[in-house]
Amino acid sequence: MRELRIRLLAGVFIVAGVLSWAGARLWNAVGTLPSVPLAAPIVLAVIAVILLATALSIRARLKAQRERHPEAKGVDPLMAARAVVFGQSSALVAALVAGMYGGAGVFLLESLDIPARRDQAIYAGFSVVAGIGVIAAAIFLERVCKLPEDDEHNGAGAAPTV
Repeated sequence: MRELRIRLLAGVFIVAGVLSWAGARLWNAVGTLPSVPLAAPIVLAVIAVILLATALSIRARLKAQRERHPEAKGVDPLMAARAVVFGQSSALVAALVAGMYGGAGVFLLESLDIPARRDQAIYAGFSVVAGIGVIAAAIFLERVCKLPEDDEHNGAGAAPTV
């Protein structure tokens, strides 16, 4: 499985942000701008918490397994792989969504004197922050589930922990 690339996530965020900003300008010229839902940052924050809790749980189980605690539960490799895939997909979607709300938020910064648009800009800002939290939690989860480097070429093979 390939690791998440920060450059890829940043690229998705920037492209989505630019397209969203341009779309918001166009939409505003035609009519009223669609609103940023209050639930957007909440949902992203919940996903970030779930990813972080999963990473901490797996890390604790791996630590207990390494220290050979008698009641230590092992980590199923398939479960760890599923967690990593969930984290990677969440990070990609969060980069896209955060970019979209970030672009809309940048557009909304032009009209902060209107109370409704100011609220939308705040929701968009919180969505970007929560999206970055999802990305950080997903990268942490991926690092926790990463297998040790295989040193077959040096003569000493490392046993996988997951």
